[in-house]
Amino acid sequence: MLRLMVVLVCSFLLAACGGPASDEVVEVPAEAPAEQEVVDEEAEPAESLHAFFERVARERRQSNPQAMAAALAGTEREFDYLGRLQIPSVKNTLAELKMARRHRAEMERFDRAEMSSQDALSWDIMAWQLDQQIDGAEFIWHDFPVNQLMAIHNMLPGFMTAQHPLRNDRDVDFYLERLAQFPQAFQGTVDVVAHRVEQGVIPPRFAVEKTIRDSRAFIAGDPADNPLVTELLAQAERTGTVSEERMVGLEAELAAAVEEHVLPAYALLADYLESLLPDADSNDGVWRLPNGADYYRWVTRGHTTTDLSPEAIHELGLSEVERIEAEMDEILCAEGYCEGTVGERMAALNAEERFLFEDSDAGREAILGAYRDIVAEIEQGLDGWFHDGPTAPVEVRRVPLYREATAFGAYYMRPASDGSRPGIFFANLRSVDEHPRFGLRTLAYHEAIPGHHLQITRMQAMADVPDFRRSISLHAHAEGWALYAERLAWEMGFHEDPYDNLGRLQAELFRAVRLVVDTGMHHLRWSRERGIEYMQSVTGMPATDVEAEIERYLVIPGQANSFKVGMMRMQAMRERAEQALGDDFDIRDFHSVILDNGAMPLQLLDRVVDEWIAEAR
Repeated sequence: MLRLMVVLVCSFLLAACGGPASDEVVEVPAEAPAEQEVVDEEAEPAESLHAFFERVARERRQSNPQAMAAALAGTEREFDYLGRLQIPSVKNTLAELKMARRHRAEMERFDRAEMSSQDALSWDIMAWQLDQQIDGAEFIWHDFPVNQLMAIHNMLPGFMTAQHPLRNDRDVDFYLERLAQFPQAFQGTVDVVAHRVEQGVIPPRFAVEKTIRDSRAFIAGDPADNPLVTELLAQAERTGTVSEERMVGLEAELAAAVEEHVLPAYALLADYLESLLPDADSNDGVWRLPNGADYYRWVTRGHTTTDLSPEAIHELGLSEVERIEAEMDEILCAEGYCEGTVGERMAALNAEERFLFEDSDAGREAILGAYRDIVAEIEQGLDGWFHDGPTAPVEVRRVPLYREATAFGAYYMRPASDGSRPGIFFANLRSVDEHPRFGLRTLAYHEAIPGHHLQITRMQAMADVPDFRRSISLHAHAEGWALYAERLAWEMGFHEDPYDNLGRLQAELFRAVRLVVDTGMHHLRWSRERGIEYMQSVTGMPATDVEAEIERYLVIPGQANSFKVGMMRMQAMRERAEQALGDDFDIRDFHSVILDNGAMPLQLLDRVVDEWIAEAR
């Protein structure tokens, strides 16, 4: 059922997230650092703190034309980047680590004790991210730039079709210029993967096989039918932003660019991966990598933003599984389902016709319609729980067909900062079985409102803070809030049907199981098959869903731990505030503290909440 991955790609300090880009809300391709030379500016002696923050963010983005264009949207300087792509290289990976060390040393020029509370918080957030990146220097090659979920072969088309602007004829020209750079970008990807192979870091076999399959499939057929052609034409027709003169012959022009540049780029990647298959003989966790145990501890710290050990996380998962199963058993028995394990009973529910949509185009459109209704309903029910709602609209869309097979079951894309694009909740409709009616509400609350969409737009609206704080992504904060939001929607009265509440609890059980299987496979050396068997038996999720989830954890180690850890820490913060403030506790104020300060490590958020409690008293 619920895969629930918000595509959070850090445009600032990507490596500090503790692994390959995964759930950030900007779909900027983050398959590897770029070839373009990173600017190495010298700090001015009299540079102010805010000027320093802005310079750091600018220098970090300098090697990523996509991120630079997004940051400069609406300015003349945007045009310097709109026709360029990020070109991966080993050289730039090393340059970014060097830059992080320089930036961290420069931070010591400022006296934190003399800063305002918000400036000190900005300093602490940046210091934490830089320290995390620097502490992981020995693991700089331990990630998997090529994997079945989030790599150049699927992320770059996703960026081109969903985020490249299409406001006028000039943007069409920039689009064609970017298509022409596909061969360089794919060659760079091959180079950085080959370098990792030399270090003994080879992706799991299933990741290599599925990337080959999807790369070959993407370039099969007539170039005119390629999504890079059809999606742009559909957008142009829908928006009317391209002139009639430019539309004449545009399909043929795009198809020619795909044939000349895109097809050979994908073939290059697929051919290289074919040659790698004899060495890609393992589907095990990262314990198999050089110094894999220490790598997993480091990457887990980056994702959870805590010092919890893999052992502690594993035990936390087991205890939460037991607690949640007991709650589900009580509801199931009350509804007449008392025989078998909770997982078996949920699997049976998932197969009941009354809970499934028709397996057809009409049925899939009905799923999207149901999600839209759920989001619209709860957006009207925020009063009394939040001081402010989202600052941008949100749309519900289907995951593009070419990405369905290996894409996350659902994800969220943040709105453009200039208001030109709404927030988007993407639902993967590859199988109607993955969207039973009792699970719809929880998924919508997670990805949209009061989850990621509310969270991200509140962060984008922050005033009087450095720009990097409006765009950074930390999984424990982002996903912790989204899980907290699922439960909050129940508190708000939006899970009145007991089956909807079962869907909520199944989603929470799924996140508890994640703690068990992620640490199991990467720390306790469970096999891929054992992870699949455990998750399916406990949750009752469809087999296709479970396989996709387990394979996700294997290529993005530690990230799955951030969801439940973040949720539980936020719940603990709220309980602490309720006990301390008693009748003076206002849930709206608490939510403002969590959301309107933006993303930060949980250890810093604990401090911010405690300071708010002290002031409120």
